[in-house]
Amino acid sequence: MNSLPPDWKRDRLKDRVRFAYGDSLAAENRNDGSVKVFGSNGVVGVHDRAITKGRTIIIGRKGSFGKVTWSDEPCFPIDTTFFVDSSQTQEELRWLFYALEDLQLDTVNFDSAVPGLSREMAYSLPLAYPPLPEQQRIAPYLDASCAAIDAAVAAKRRQLEILDALVLSTVQHVTTQGLDPSIQAKPSGLDWLPQVPSHWKVQQIKRRCELLRGKFTHRPRNDPAFYDGEFPFVQTGDITAAEKYIRSYSQTLNELGFSVSKMFPRGTLVMSIAANVGDVAILDFEACFPDSMVGLVPNHQTHLDFLYYLMRAMRGILLRAAVLTTQLNLNYVRIGTNFAPFPPKDEQEQIAAFLNAKSAESHATKTILNKQIEALIAYRKSLIHECVTGQRRITEAVSAGSPQTDVRWAVR
Repeated sequence: MNSLPPDWKRDRLKDRVRFAYGDSLAAENRNDGSVKVFGSNGVVGVHDRAITKGRTIIIGRKGSFGKVTWSDEPCFPIDTTFFVDSSQTQEELRWLFYALEDLQLDTVNFDSAVPGLSREMAYSLPLAYPPLPEQQRIAPYLDASCAAIDAAVAAKRRQLEILDALVLSTVQHVTTQGLDPSIQAKPSGLDWLPQVPSHWKVQQIKRRCELLRGKFTHRPRNDPAFYDGEFPFVQTGDITAAEKYIRSYSQTLNELGFSVSKMFPRGTLVMSIAANVGDVAILDFEACFPDSMVGLVPNHQTHLDFLYYLMRAMRGILLRAAVLTTQLNLNYVRIGTNFAPFPPKDEQEQIAAFLNAKSAESHATKTILNKQIEALIAYRKSLIHECVTGQRRITEAVSAGSPQTDVRWAVR
């Protein structure tokens, strides 16, 4: 345990702070109003009455237990939370918010019977308390610093979104118009695509690939008797997690499970037709998958990578035929009846190579941006820790300065 500055004191949380219980307020009992209602993971609605006094710290008790959130105004924390306002402590509330965040209450399940945060266990944790004037300097310093870091993170996440949008735009253009802008065009006959290169063919997807429905006939699907064997079993989440190829899996079928499923070859283009509808990826190994997915196996006229990019480009078109029941579903037969533009196979290969190169460039840029985001988040966490443990002293001179400049060093 680190030594403290001479004027700081280490006490148990319970010696300085009280966690008050939130109150029961079912959704149907909430009245129209402007008072925010907080659950364990943040704002869950509004009501016409607050139960806290002014600024409030909300701590998840059940569900997202240990998660610490903040309200600048009186609010209504519900019964899955604890809360702290000015009537539960004499400490500077905004400083205490950062100190509780640094305790990482959400990383430990203190309640062994039911997952949740035990108030008595939380009360037993030691916390380093600076004098109130220093708390009042630390809070605005961290507010300014964290705001600058959060803005930098948000800007980089916007860059990621823009990059994804630019790549998708390129995919949509090149798979429907080709690489040569000077080529003569003809009407496509499709309501979503005015023209295609004159030498391309517009055909139904089923004329260019075989569509194979996934299979897992047993219900309930999560019956453990069918799992933990030697046969890879990929699911819709594996498609979404894949960059392009599905190279790993977390679930397997045993012999009993394999008897109610079937194996699909490496190189199958798989599409989700439930949950994350329309997402696609290419199997990089033999695998089974359920009937919430469909496999597209290209014929001799169709290049696999081109088909992958074409299906990405057409996702919005395919979703027009999706049916909403308890969740969005896409009929796999209808996928095949959709018309799409197909260039000659050698041109498909050229388009696929071009898009593979663009995707590789995008992936490299996204890797850099994600590393910078990780560095910023780690820097934010370490800055809070240093300030609330006395490793970084916030003097009056520092408090009057400009802490935002610190952000530059986190992403170098």
